[in-house]
Amino acid sequence: MEEVICVSDYNKKVLEKMNIQGIKIFDTTLRDGEQTPGVAFNIEEKMKIAESLDLLGVDAIEAGFPITSAGEKDAIKKVCDMGLKAKVCGLARSNKKDIDIALECNVDRVHTFIATSPIHREFKLKMSKEEIMRKAIEGVEYAKDHGVEVEFSCEDATRTELEYLKEMHRAVRDAGADYINVPDTVGTIMPKAMRYLIKELVDDINIPISVHCHNDFGLAVANSLAAVESGAKQVHCTINGLGERAGNASLEETVMSLMALYGVRFSLDTTRLTYISKLVSRISGVVVQPNKAIVGENAFAHESGIHVHGVLSKAFCYEPLTPKLVGRESEIVVGKHTGIHAVEKKLKDFGIGLTKEQILEIVDEVKRIRESGKKITDEDLIAIAAGYVAKVPDEEKEVKLEEMSIISGLHITPTATAILNINGNKKIGSNIGNGAVDAALNAIKSIVPEKITLEEYRLEAITGGSDALCQVSVRIINEDNIKAIGKSVGSDIVMTSVNATIEAINKLRKIGKEAKTK
Repeated sequence: MEEVICVSDYNKKVLEKMNIQGIKIFDTTLRDGEQTPGVAFNIEEKMKIAESLDLLGVDAIEAGFPITSAGEKDAIKKVCDMGLKAKVCGLARSNKKDIDIALECNVDRVHTFIATSPIHREFKLKMSKEEIMRKAIEGVEYAKDHGVEVEFSCEDATRTELEYLKEMHRAVRDAGADYINVPDTVGTIMPKAMRYLIKELVDDINIPISVHCHNDFGLAVANSLAAVESGAKQVHCTINGLGERAGNASLEETVMSLMALYGVRFSLDTTRLTYISKLVSRISGVVVQPNKAIVGENAFAHESGIHVHGVLSKAFCYEPLTPKLVGRESEIVVGKHTGIHAVEKKLKDFGIGLTKEQILEIVDEVKRIRESGKKITDEDLIAIAAGYVAKVPDEEKEVKLEEMSIISGLHITPTATAILNINGNKKIGSNIGNGAVDAALNAIKSIVPEKITLEEYRLEAITGGSDALCQVSVRIINEDNIKAIGKSVGSDIVMTSVNATIEAINKLRKIGKEAKTK
């Protein structure tokens, strides 16, 4: 079997006394994920995401908060009617009205909650501990009486007194709850404290503990993993970490951490992670940051020459898992830190074979362009390399550009001055034109001894965007009817045009010499 994961052996040392298996994934993208500011899913979008989550293989899908609106209720009911393998869950406060609306959607599970922390008791609910407990018990019993699974949450559990939290959990357990969820509602706990809290709760009750972690301090995934270490059996996640404020625990990161670092066996099809990440990003309008773990654009991208060399020799040198495991491919990126191995590999993949000397020239060109602030795409690299395929070697060039200055602007006649080195002799010339490019090419034509005519000039943007590299192609002809084409790629239209023209002139001279020897 092909090795797909290569992580630290020290993980095994700390996992020897743990039995972390049977972990369930509860996805709340359609509920808490939709509570991301500015995000709203319509019915069709909810169904599409639910279908993808089911194909991924999550255990439960929290389809929404039915009491919110008639449209939300309809959407949840449609998801429930899809016949998914995953349990479909609806959120409800601990009151009969909320629960009835959820039940009318035909959900498999009702997730009922009530706040328990001192700050919520005093300022939001204005209720006593006893009143809160009574409502929690009534809600669980009412939902259970209707034949559905029940998950119960003490909202803001991680800021609730431990003894009261235990009392609440014992009460809802005795009322029939199937899962007890521990929400870190404002993301205020740290992993070591989460381990302590979950261990206390697991030792106190004998039904599955679930966790719902928010990312206010960037610890949602870490806290979820800490909870699992102490015995939690279900983790609430969202695709791309969507959710209130800074979001929830990212499903991709949580699942792959559990699988790769903790050795948890899942029936999930992890090869679908990248697809569903892009799907949710497109539907939600929330762009995934490039450096996001697992599904970010740069998660398996390599630019540094040292890293690229290592990856090409053995991918595990700089990749902890095989990208295909999450529906990705390794990517070699060319840029400021690129070395010869990266450029050579990419060009080989594109079927372009060049000499080491040419590749080194391309590497220098790539670094120069990247340092000017422009990104180098694959299309850019191909265009740059194409100019070297039939390029006159430097040692054979009879005409070289030494200097070029151009004056252009409003109410100023464009004027260019060029200094060319022709077979070791420096020559200078100036001319005007209809624009900066025309002036520059006229200055060059005024210097070279042969009479040349520009037959064709073509300018193309290689990729989109105002800072795209341009490709200039020129075709010139001399008095002997010999034609030559020169191409160049660069970030400056004028200098790229000049370089293409110089290349064409050198080709013209080379072709002329070869014709005379025949």
